[in-house]
Amino acid sequence: MKKSIFKKEQTMKMIKNSMVDLPTPVNLSLWWNLGVMLGVCLMMQTMSGILLAMHYSANIDIAFNSIDHITRNVNKGWMLRYLHSNGASMFFICMYLHVGRAIYYGSYKYTKTWTMGVMLMLMTMATAFMGYVLPWGQMSFWGATVITNLMSAIPYLGTSMVNWMWGGFSINNATLTRFFTIHFILPFMIMMMSMLHLMFLHSTGSNNPIGLKSEIDKIPFHPFFSIKDMMFIIMALTMMMSMSLMEPYKLSDPDNFIMANPMITPIHIQPEWYFLFAYTILRSIPNKLGGVSALLMSILILLTLPMSIKSKFKGKEFYPVSQINFWWLTTSMMLLTWLGMKPVEQPFISLGEKLTISYFMYFITEPMISKMWDKTLK
Repeated sequence: MKKSIFKKEQTMKMIKNSMVDLPTPVNLSLWWNLGVMLGVCLMMQTMSGILLAMHYSANIDIAFNSIDHITRNVNKGWMLRYLHSNGASMFFICMYLHVGRAIYYGSYKYTKTWTMGVMLMLMTMATAFMGYVLPWGQMSFWGATVITNLMSAIPYLGTSMVNWMWGGFSINNATLTRFFTIHFILPFMIMMMSMLHLMFLHSTGSNNPIGLKSEIDKIPFHPFFSIKDMMFIIMALTMMMSMSLMEPYKLSDPDNFIMANPMITPIHIQPEWYFLFAYTILRSIPNKLGGVSALLMSILILLTLPMSIKSKFKGKEFYPVSQINFWWLTTSMMLLTWLGMKPVEQPFISLGEKLTISYFMYFITEPMISKMWDKTLK
């Protein structure tokens, strides 16, 4: 009995130290609220996903109709569906802004936290891709066909791996069941990894806009930043609810209102908007294996930042040229997203190739700029 009381007290003390009395830099800006928003999005997606899974049927004959049933017949099912689909977009908006802030302010210097964050990003992308297949509409089916076929680029084993993943020689009932199972399990793995992400962050403390560590200019997390987080969460959720209630299908593809038909190929196959930049990079390279490698590297290259950039200061406030370079990266990514919606024809092909080079050039030029600027500051 005494042991259990002691353990409970220790747990409560640990929570208080980590969430209430956590020493937090006094000058954190609005950009540091995105991490909390990502946690809210994860919980919201998990809860709405569990409720949707209770009415969904992972069978190619009735999957499309089960989504229709959820929207029309299940009590408040339409709201669950809209919150889940638009919540995925909110998740990715917050995640890309969170990563952008970390690059801008040099948070990648905390190597363990950064590495875990990139892994979380990859797992979230995998979860979102598998979730997009579940409605079993035209774009879901053909998007899954195109993306899973990329594995066939692997020498010798590629075709066998694709057939093994499909559970046959084409996307079929086994594929849908597997995708549904993995889509359901991955969020719980993401939760576990998020806890590790937070643990690594709390072991080093948060970065700040100046990029200089100081143990003096710190205040407790609660109530100063918890109130700020609550305000940001209310604003973000209000925007998402407005989107879900007024324009629920704004970010969806019209072809997904048609049931999947393997005999009819859509004119322009494209993934959801949050994958379009990577999709443009994939199709900008003529070689299939090269395209798949570039697709993976567009995310994995983020892992090189802690090793390649050795500047004295964490942020870009002391590096004007580096700021310009960062905004060029942001512009390249936004233009790549726009190009992903365009057909594969000129001038979009050549523009995509140039912007792909521009995207990867950031990770080559940034270490050189930081090194040169450090010498200038001396």
